[in-house]
Amino acid sequence: MGFSLRGSYHSSVAFVYTKKRSEFGKHCKFTNGETQILESILPTDIYDENYLQRNPVVTGIDTTPYYSETEVNTERVVMKNTSMQHIEGGWPKDVDFTEQSDVKRYRKKVEKDEDYQYAMKTLVPMVERCMKQNNTVNIYEEYFDYETKHYSEPPFAMGLAVFRDPSPVTRSATSVNWHPDGGKLAVSYAVKTFQDERLSKMPSSSYIWDVTNSNKPIVELISSSPLTCLRYNHKSSDTLVGGSYNGTISYYDLRKPNGPAGKCRPTECSLVEKSHHDPVSDVFWVSSKTGHQCVSLSTDGTMLWWDTRKLDEPIDSLILDADGKGGGMRLGGSSMEYSTEAGPTKFLIGTEQGIVMSVNLRNKKTNNGITIFDTGAGKHHGPIRTIQRNPTHNKYFVTVGDWSARIWSEDMKTPIITTPYQSSVMTSGCWSPTRAGLFYITRSDGVLDIWDIGHSQNEVAYSHKVSDTSLSSISIEGNSQGGGKLVAVGDANGIVSLLEVCDSLAQPQPNEKSSVNAIFERESKREKNLEVREREMKRAKAQEEERRKREEDRSEDDADDNESEMLRRLEEDFFAAIKSEND
Repeated sequence: MGFSLRGSYHSSVAFVYTKKRSEFGKHCKFTNGETQILESILPTDIYDENYLQRNPVVTGIDTTPYYSETEVNTERVVMKNTSMQHIEGGWPKDVDFTEQSDVKRYRKKVEKDEDYQYAMKTLVPMVERCMKQNNTVNIYEEYFDYETKHYSEPPFAMGLAVFRDPSPVTRSATSVNWHPDGGKLAVSYAVKTFQDERLSKMPSSSYIWDVTNSNKPIVELISSSPLTCLRYNHKSSDTLVGGSYNGTISYYDLRKPNGPAGKCRPTECSLVEKSHHDPVSDVFWVSSKTGHQCVSLSTDGTMLWWDTRKLDEPIDSLILDADGKGGGMRLGGSSMEYSTEAGPTKFLIGTEQGIVMSVNLRNKKTNNGITIFDTGAGKHHGPIRTIQRNPTHNKYFVTVGDWSARIWSEDMKTPIITTPYQSSVMTSGCWSPTRAGLFYITRSDGVLDIWDIGHSQNEVAYSHKVSDTSLSSISIEGNSQGGGKLVAVGDANGIVSLLEVCDSLAQPQPNEKSSVNAIFERESKREKNLEVREREMKRAKAQEEERRKREEDRSEDDADDNESEMLRRLEEDFFAAIKSEND
């Protein structure tokens, strides 16, 4: 059987190809053979008139295929939170529920109605039955309370969100403060470097963030000068007080924004001539009957007490002198601590000179209530960035500065525990609100260190790299009743990172309070023994110097006696020689 193909270029030319059917589909077989010239085209100048010669000619030849790259970015989804307020309703039109007299009058009228009495008689037995059932079985009873949790996994922390400063100018997150009920962050932004180039064009707004929405702040706090510190009022969570770079104090009431939607202007602001002369280092709400008093601290060496209802001038002031009498060196305040549990009149001050001060307004007649702690080897080598009391044991507090953190006791003038010096400067710190022996330290190399005193006093329990720039502030959500898992850390670029730590770093350990208290008591006793030993050594040294001085005086007296005796003998010999010559 054959197969033929016919192709024609002209009708007079024909080519017939014949091949057996069995030979179709075979693979090609290549063999080596001699080189053959199939065609040779010689150069010619026939077409030179149609072209122009280029000299020199640079031509690039590449067999790599060309690709086209394009980028497509979808529009950013901007989320916005809205709220709805429910008020009491269901009252008749002629009854104003805000007036107690109208409400009482209407209730008396309804209670006399027969239908109301019948309804109450019908409903009371049902409610009584349900209450008896609840009293019979406690559905919230916890069994096996004695069981303790043992965490086998190593400690860890993971990032949840990042809040970036909307300002085009790079600013530092100078302070981070949690809302008393949680869920919101008040962050102040400023550049605290003296004579920085960014100060002339630095915006003055700070922001309040919702932890569930990191795209846009919920409130913008407007001020005349950038805020260096910001703090919520625990008695009224809708009010805040902030300290500014120019030394003024601003009071914000979120219920009265005094501005467009999403922006809040200060309700009250202090006068520049009546305020601090340096940037405000810290501000605290203090215990008062009205709940409107606060205290501020600055590096100008003064503490000022304010009433936020009228910030025209401070209601009281205190100068931070080294001797407490106004005649010593004025110390610049860099950090402050106030806790109502430790005492409504007690304050702890950290200074730029690294000295710790305690202020008690009840003892203001004695050195203005100022007590100076160790000014020798126990003080820091630089400004104290953070000072905070232990939330469980208020008598003890931690200071963070230079390259170490130190734990102090109010009864001692020297630190009882000092961490080893680190390679980077420590910038801020705080205690864990739930664990008695755990505190957090931020460093200038962007690392967050977590120290567990109950586990080790010489080694960091866990380190977490948060940022490539220096960390500037830290705050932890929660109190002694709960929380402790969400950690907000601000850095020098204005970025606030929200971290969640593991349960082993947030949940209190069994017998932790008593064990940590025993450690503090032991270190305090050791420090007291060292102080007693040092005093004994100084006393012994003084006695030794006095004894040596007496011996030197006695030897000098003996030398004088010997000299006079020798002179007397020489005089007797001289007169005896003269007498013998005359005889």
